[in-house]
Amino acid sequence: MADDAVSRKHHTPESAAHDVEAAVRLLDGRWKLLILFHLFDGRVQRYSDLEKLIPAISQKMLAQQLRQLEADGLVARTVYPEVPPKVEYRLTDWGQALCPALDGLLLWLERK
Repeated sequence: MADDAVSRKHHTPESAAHDVEAAVRLLDGRWKLLILFHLFDGRVQRYSDLEKLIPAISQKMLAQQLRQLEADGLVARTVYPEVPPKVEYRLTDWGQALCPALDGLLLWLERK
């Protein structure tokens, strides 16, 4: 399995806390989680589709959040040389691997 091939880092309480804080910072932003959930399960969305799926977000904020997710390696952007330009977004493999962790958080919250 792919997960078995990944060597696990040995954590101290301090390094674990630091690394979890870094992971949470990647997801920090009012719209990032909602964007990610619209891209889970291999979904590919055009920019205009995301605008329709998240009507409360401004164009500026959607572009900013997508750029940050792309810079952090969670989202891949594909631009097709058309007029008007066609731009699609999908999760990278690393971004898709986040899905079980977020599902785990939902299950944890339901136990409250």
